[in-house]
Amino acid sequence: MAPQADFLKVAIAQMAPVWLNREQTLAKVCAYVERAGEQGCQLVAFGEALVPGYPFWLELTDGARFNSPVQKTLHAHYLDQAVRIEAGHLGEVCALAKRYQMVVVVGVIERPLERGGHSLYCALVYITPAGEIGHVHRKLMPTYEERLTWSPGDGHGLQVHPLGKFTVGGLLCWENWMPLPRAALYALGEDLHVALWPGNLRNTQDITRFMAVEGRSYVLSAPGLMRKTDFPADTPHLDAILANADDLLANGGACLAAPDGTWVIEPMVGEEGVYTAEINHARVRGERQNFDPSGHYSRPDVTQLTVNRERQSILKINP
Repeated sequence: MAPQADFLKVAIAQMAPVWLNREQTLAKVCAYVERAGEQGCQLVAFGEALVPGYPFWLELTDGARFNSPVQKTLHAHYLDQAVRIEAGHLGEVCALAKRYQMVVVVGVIERPLERGGHSLYCALVYITPAGEIGHVHRKLMPTYEERLTWSPGDGHGLQVHPLGKFTVGGLLCWENWMPLPRAALYALGEDLHVALWPGNLRNTQDITRFMAVEGRSYVLSAPGLMRKTDFPADTPHLDAILANADDLLANGGACLAAPDGTWVIEPMVGEEGVYTAEINHARVRGERQNFDPSGHYSRPDVTQLTVNRERQSILKINP
């Protein structure tokens, strides 16, 4: 029997936003945090860009057209509804994390003042059980049309945190395919990896199990959902967006893999919900017996990784 300290109860909150409405989406996030907390979970994770929503309009409304009034209007609305951490937009989520002594990992669109206040970053926010912002990881490279609205991040958020026996880290969407950011987290001792996604089974069903086997870690994939009915009626240019939209734009795929690649929670598709499981750190230790990518099976005398964790800015102020 493994000691009780080896166990951790985790949750995946698979939900749709109230699209491009920060306050209503955060209210829904808080309700899901409470559901996880009432079930005794010690960590709950939400999908990429959930607050206030993924920029689905880009591929539906000719997003690459230069100087388009449609794109300017939608981008301005996105800026208005984005998360400003300095303004306390996540305050209620932090308070609930503290109440339930639970880690909350949530994907937001961040509008940081220290980068001028008018550019957007796809961010993973790690909130500690003390209700504090542990770190904010800004997506290193937006994917494809995302680059039309999101800015590239930096290495500042390549960090991990202790949680019981576990060490928790995370990446956003296709970053999970990038070998070097994964290696950076492995080297920091990660053994519970949280992967945030906008929501599609085609992403989570393969990479989740692959990362688990590669890192000999638990891998939790938290995606969102998006349906036509999740577009509020007051969305700018809604008719143009819906004209080309499928009924289901993001189908979820929430799942959790064990360190040997077997499913703890098989991919959940098409429905909102809070999916929970108890994980056992002894399984990590057992799988590291034959492979530890940053320990006994590494060769730092042959290959090493350099990580720049400086928060990037165009402004350097000398004393």
